[in-house]
Amino acid sequence: MGQDESTWVEHDARLLMAAQTTAPYPAGILIDQGLADKFLQEQLHPEAFETACAQASQPLTLRYDHGYYFIASVIDRHLTHHASQLS
Repeated sequence: MGQDESTWVEHDARLLMAAQTTAPYPAGILIDQGLADKFLQEQLHPEAFETACAQASQPLTLRYDHGYYFIASVIDRHLTHHASQLS
């Protein structure tokens, strides 16, 4: 996104959510985050996004797991969730 970090703000999900006064996605947001993601601790900070969602009363489901059996057990729910949001 370039060297000017001030322009990154418009792409920061946490800051975008923190600017909301009401839930922009009332049906909820679904995130499955892998614990082995190399960017988790240094860049992603899902707990900060979770806090911003709570402040905006934005429903959020945030789960930490990307194991094979976990993905196999939730993939249908992800597809259903995303399909309903797009329709």
